[in-house]
Amino acid sequence: MRLLEDKILRYGKVYPGNVLKVDSFLNHQVDVPLIAALAQEIYQHYKDCAVTKILTIEASGILLAGMTAQLFHVPMLFAKKSAAKNMSDEVFTAKVRSFTHGNDYTMVVSKEYLCRDDKVLIVDDFLADGNALKGLTEIVKEAGAQTVGAGIAIEKGFQKGGDRLREEGLRIFSLAIIDSMTEGGISFRSDI
Repeated sequence: MRLLEDKILRYGKVYPGNVLKVDSFLNHQVDVPLIAALAQEIYQHYKDCAVTKILTIEASGILLAGMTAQLFHVPMLFAKKSAAKNMSDEVFTAKVRSFTHGNDYTMVVSKEYLCRDDKVLIVDDFLADGNALKGLTEIVKEAGAQTVGAGIAIEKGFQKGGDRLREEGLRIFSLAIIDSMTEGGISFRSDI
């Protein structure tokens, strides 16, 4: 999506360790019209999949997931990165490693909100190594539900997480796939 690629080129900052900082428009300060346009693209791609639930992980994917859920007229559910005191013990869990933070955590989703009849579209802001996305698909599988695909704003294609998950059969639609990035520049995959 050219609009997103232009924003990345103009405002994105590349840091050592393959870190792309886009917090001026995507995941700290948010360009709401941009997020609405991204949600519309994801909706158009998956509109014929009978989606019943949108699933993401806290926190920076929530707005994109919520706006996508609004277009589908379905609930949005987000996996928490830890169980809260007010959460039931009846949860689905998956252990994942965060690329950005470099730590392991267990994501949790209440069994009350995800059931075997659900057709789930996973929506998130980033896909790097694919650990969070893989964990979310494990939770959907544990619930007996079906993952219809994943809508991603930015995929770091050079980290191969998306490629591995596609090889496993997951349908992934990324709005911008970065093939390489250095402090000197960013190049995008042109075949999306």
